[in-house]
Amino acid sequence: MDAQDCLVAVMIAISASDENIRTVELVSIEEQINHLPVFSGFDMDRLKTISQTVFDLLEEEDGLDALFGLIRDSLPERLFETAYALACDVAAADGTLRSTELRLLEEIRYELNIDRLHAAAIERGARARHLTL
Repeated sequence: MDAQDCLVAVMIAISASDENIRTVELVSIEEQINHLPVFSGFDMDRLKTISQTVFDLLEEEDGLDALFGLIRDSLPERLFETAYALACDVAAADGTLRSTELRLLEEIRYELNIDRLHAAAIERGARARHLTL
């Protein structure tokens, strides 16, 4: 997996965390990939392969640990907060944060060593972007 694959994997994992991938979450993932500079040159054909890898890992007993190992090994540390921000945006996309999503966000913060104050700012930004009237 390269850095872009890792970022996509984090988004897929947060979407799949409640075992119900919602259309609005998929749209959010696609929008992130299509619009953010970090995904410049990303091959959308990779999305299916990355998704299947994440699904396969999440079915294994220690699959989440393996996923985080892949991410830590392949994603530059300077993009750890980016990964967390993307996960927050996908989790907030449907307007509801479920307990499984909150637990996975907590795990991501821990595994990627995201400073709590930085995480709070990222979370607040995601919440602000996904408010409805």
